[in-house]
Amino acid sequence: MSAPTLRHPPSQRQSAWIALAILAMVAIPAAIMLNTVRFPGTLQMVNANPTPYGYTWSLLLFVVPIVVIAWWMLPSEGIEIPRGAFWRTIGMLAPLGFATDFFFANRFFTFSNVGATLQIGAPALGGKVPVEEYVFYLTGFLVVLLMYIWLDEFWLAAYNVPDYRAEAKQLPRLVRFHPTSVILGVVLIVAGIVYKKFFSASPDGFPAYFTFLVAAAFVPASGFFPTARPFINWRAFSLTLVILVLVSLIWEATLAVPYGWWGYQSRQMVGLRVGAWSGLPIEAVGLWIAVTYTTVIVFEITKLWLASGKPAKAAFLGERR
Repeated sequence: MSAPTLRHPPSQRQSAWIALAILAMVAIPAAIMLNTVRFPGTLQMVNANPTPYGYTWSLLLFVVPIVVIAWWMLPSEGIEIPRGAFWRTIGMLAPLGFATDFFFANRFFTFSNVGATLQIGAPALGGKVPVEEYVFYLTGFLVVLLMYIWLDEFWLAAYNVPDYRAEAKQLPRLVRFHPTSVILGVVLIVAGIVYKKFFSASPDGFPAYFTFLVAAAFVPASGFFPTARPFINWRAFSLTLVILVLVSLIWEATLAVPYGWWGYQSRQMVGLRVGAWSGLPIEAVGLWIAVTYTTVIVFEITKLWLASGKPAKAAFLGERR
């Protein structure tokens, strides 16, 4: 009997498409199934404060994994976090989340159930928002990045790129234009506008939140995806994405939206909602796809910059010859 032939592993380009296919093969049948609910039921409240501090306690969904990964899983395996890249990534992305709250929270969201929070107001345009909102974004970026690092460096370490320094020094520059990301981003935004104006039940307004999420995902990709793609551990990315989207849907569809921890303003949404999940807008799913995609790209590019040993301008734009 002849020995089995070992197949070559997929290329990084193929791996990126496989990651997209994994998401699609779950999302498409789920969408068909949920669409069969034509007359969704509604939750009947029997108490004025049905979930005391519910939003506050729910943040443990992020806090506990952060603590477990950072203080147990990574140290127990002797894994050294690339601290420079880690903290620079958080330092860039966490303020983006804070800015979302400060500039857009009162425009995109509603917070009707004040009893679900500590009732400590945080600054935002148009009025204060629950302080939990700022903790939500900070811990969200932390858990995405820590989970990806742990999967990349340990659980799925066979598929990462081990020698960043040698690879990084060979890159002429980190910024490389990716027209596909620009085209796809524009197509998605146009499709969102068309759907809202001509097909949704709430055509008034503009799909600003959807536009913001698309921009947050595709602006970094348009400048860095060709450089980052060979260095992303796509298996680690896929598992991180699936876990975060699953946790988010359980969190929002079963608790947050039905019990009013937060809600979405119809004028700022595309208008594509899941009736079976208390009218959860499609943007709620898109948030964590955008966050995971952007976080991983920014982290890998930052690692390459630091590994190259070059000044920022030379690393990103290339050295003058």
